[in-house]
Amino acid sequence: MSVQACGAPLSGAKVPSGYRPLPRVLLVLAGFIALIEVVLSLADAGVILDPSLRLRVYAAGAFWTGLLHGGQPLFGLQPVTMFVSHALLHGGILHMAMNLTILLALGRFAADRYGAASVLTIFLSGAIAGGAAFGALSQGGFPMVGASGAVFAFLGVWIAWDWRRHRSLGAPVGPVLRRIAVLAGLNVVLYFGLGGMLAWEAHLGGFLVGLALGTWYENRHATGLRMARAEARRRDAVQRND
Repeated sequence: MSVQACGAPLSGAKVPSGYRPLPRVLLVLAGFIALIEVVLSLADAGVILDPSLRLRVYAAGAFWTGLLHGGQPLFGLQPVTMFVSHALLHGGILHMAMNLTILLALGRFAADRYGAASVLTIFLSGAIAGGAAFGALSQGGFPMVGASGAVFAFLGVWIAWDWRRHRSLGAPVGPVLRRIAVLAGLNVVLYFGLGGMLAWEAHLGGFLVGLALGTWYENRHATGLRMARAEARRRDAVQRND
């Protein structure tokens, strides 16, 4: 089957100044994705279960565009669940490692700036939007697996923050546009390098929903700051009058 891809510290050791553990929700999400791929890879090697496990899991959990056009699902809710389940599966350890590296880095950024709850919101929104874009734009009959649609949603959130940061500082937004161009260029290179087996449609869908979410989060963040400043000014005025 061809698939489009999208330890405890030493006793007495001092924790570095400024150290912050990764948000629990991010660790659980990444750990669950990693566990699935490790089990499938061990099954591929015949270490546990049987080598057909990956194909059977793909059959039930990958994104199959045909199911949106009258294809017969394995179970009733498969045309719905595949919008999320495909993002929990990968085409191998390397594919998973690349996605999780970006997910952990940008997931921490999102959690620090917008709260831990944003991690699942962005991940699920990116997975669903990535699946929707793949289902609408893909011309091939291959299934799609991978968290890259969700990962591109985090990239979209980061770009939205970076754009707002440049505008608020009165700085040129050229560097932000160049980063977007680099992302687009990498997709083109990888698409041809992988012989067309890159789900760029999922990347696009995830990125666009990430831009929308990032803009919403930034607007909410700015509103919160304005309200906090107004409250601080009110308290100062009360104290002066007292």
